[in-house]
Amino acid sequence: MLSTGSFHFPMQTHLKYFKTPKNSKLTRPICKLYTTKSMASATSNTATSFGFRDLMETLTVHVERAENRPLNVPLIAPFTIASSRLDKVENVAIRIELSNGCVGWGEAPILPFVTAEDQPTAMAKAGEACELLRSCPPMTLGSLLEKIGGILPGHQFASVRAGVEMALIDAAANSIGIPLWRLFGGVSDSITTDITIPIVSPAEAAELASKYRKQGFKTLKLKVGKNLNVDIEVLQAIRVAHPECCFILDANEGYKPKEAVEVLERLHEMQVTPILFEQPVHRDDWEGLGHVTNIAKSKYKVSVAADESCRSLADVRRIAEGNLADVINIKLAKVGVVGALEIIEVARASGLDLMIGGMVETRLAMGFAGHLAAGLGCFKFIDLDTPLLLSEDPVLGGYEGIKPNSI
Repeated sequence: MLSTGSFHFPMQTHLKYFKTPKNSKLTRPICKLYTTKSMASATSNTATSFGFRDLMETLTVHVERAENRPLNVPLIAPFTIASSRLDKVENVAIRIELSNGCVGWGEAPILPFVTAEDQPTAMAKAGEACELLRSCPPMTLGSLLEKIGGILPGHQFASVRAGVEMALIDAAANSIGIPLWRLFGGVSDSITTDITIPIVSPAEAAELASKYRKQGFKTLKLKVGKNLNVDIEVLQAIRVAHPECCFILDANEGYKPKEAVEVLERLHEMQVTPILFEQPVHRDDWEGLGHVTNIAKSKYKVSVAADESCRSLADVRRIAEGNLADVINIKLAKVGVVGALEIIEVARASGLDLMIGGMVETRLAMGFAGHLAAGLGCFKFIDLDTPLLLSEDPVLGGYEGIKPNSI
């Protein structure tokens, strides 16, 4: 049973990729993400009362091996957002093996101008964490995670911390024979994701929208924020190609407050209402974020999500106390797994809605995030589509993708 997925490290110096056969389900476009059927059936009688917090306090783990390697995967096409452009994935994979033989996998994504780490920094810090894990005596999972948080603190090393935490938690879940979705609450073993259209020309956007419509995607996430007029043209082209779709706008900090409001006004004139407006202004423009949120909600009935503006517990408390956003976007690479669970708890108690997303990760990190989202069952918006942007799939297992007409 695999709780996140089987990622193959060969004996060679360089990482080789497992390529899924062309006739495999795993190559099919993902609209609904399922944990593997064998995983679900094998654990159908497992009680959900035993959860992650219990595991942290009661399970003693002893790391036998820990290693990290570059995880470089080509993209189908460049991925452009308002703040950066990614031409290929250059992440870091982490493998942890416990003394009982159970293995866990994690991934630290690297997205320029979004994550604090670049790949060389992430490799170095992951190596330090692996060395620490190998030297630690047996201790509870919670104590080990606390040690990792100590050497990889704050936002500066959040992506690496997330990758190491994923691997540890995955190995621990394998130790007790419980899949991650059940460990995180067992609310569901499936989720439905949107699909992202990066910043491209109107013609390219229309082509992508048409393809995704045929594949069964109902919600499109559109990257905007570089050029307001072009953004409107792209939206118009998408509406022609996929008139029934719901869509999310994601400006990635690209607009000034006035521009963000203008976008909503122009869409209103087109009789188009996005279901969400994500990070419309710069992450440090708290006043602007609150201004856009107030107008979006009161005048256009559009919710606003804080993504880049929410990178800590202090941020989520500030957002809640000031009514600065309606939704918090949880990304494991921003705050780590443990940090994400803390933020989720505070956000829910504050009445904020939740979204879960990612950087540009393989199925390794997205599978873990999918298990967390399905298990918790508290996310109103799910944006875990980035494995579909890759031209190769280096990961086996973790979940399977099923089209709506196959459900």
